[in-house]
Amino acid sequence: MRYEGTVYRPPSEADAFILQATIGCSWNACTYCDMYRAKQFRVRDMSEVLADIEEVRQAAGDQVDKVFVADGDALVMELGHWREILDACREAFPRLRRVSCYATAMNLKAKSVEELKSLREWGLRLCYIGPESGDDPTMKKIAKGAGFDDHAEAARRAHEAGLKLSAIFLLGAGGVERSQEHARASAELATAMNPRFVSLLTLTVIPGTPIAKLQERGKFTLPGVEALLRELRTFVAHAEPRDAIFRTNHASNYLPLSGRLPRDRERIVGVVDAALGGDAPLRPEWARGL
Repeated sequence: MRYEGTVYRPPSEADAFILQATIGCSWNACTYCDMYRAKQFRVRDMSEVLADIEEVRQAAGDQVDKVFVADGDALVMELGHWREILDACREAFPRLRRVSCYATAMNLKAKSVEELKSLREWGLRLCYIGPESGDDPTMKKIAKGAGFDDHAEAARRAHEAGLKLSAIFLLGAGGVERSQEHARASAELATAMNPRFVSLLTLTVIPGTPIAKLQERGKFTLPGVEALLRELRTFVAHAEPRDAIFRTNHASNYLPLSGRLPRDRERIVGVVDAALGGDAPLRPEWARGL
């Protein structure tokens, strides 16, 4: 298997075959992200991608039931490229039940609903999309490239096409200045997007990134642990997706939680309140990571 550089995938794809069909991220401008800065975006040659699928087919074809198509926003690939990949995966892996990828609001809006329906028909099932915030000033400051309305429209298109969404929000992204505005607007966007899965991560300021340089100049301050927990509480208290699986199991978070929203709202808020009161343990700093 040939991987170029470090390959990233969501926690829920730990048992998936990671197929690197693109290198890097076509946007690659988010101020907090360091994952693809060393890569020049390109779509891999199809012969290489098909060779990787064939290699895995020969080694473990009957064991693969999930494929995650990397890198950063693979949905950007043209429809014909996607069809070859999805056709090859279906043929190679008889137990295949899900193909997924990272996406952006721009990726989803660049394709028609009919094109997205075609991807669903050929085997794409789930798109991971990271608005990080629902607060337009915060989204602009972190250079997300799309705002609240863009993400709501992208989600509408995905739902109409039958694609499931996993939405990712980033505690701390609004800084101290817009901590609660960021949390409340993120809950509102989670409601508007109505994803099947909702995950919260906690911002880690990575040296060398634009947001780290802002921090060095005193133009960004990451909220403290208590304020991050209050953001978490605000999000859970106000998010109203119809029925979303909710997780804060990423290693960046201080308080791992799971449940469904809105069904388990009161229980989850109770755990956050216990943590704020010092009655629920937090993940120690040494155990946190990216």
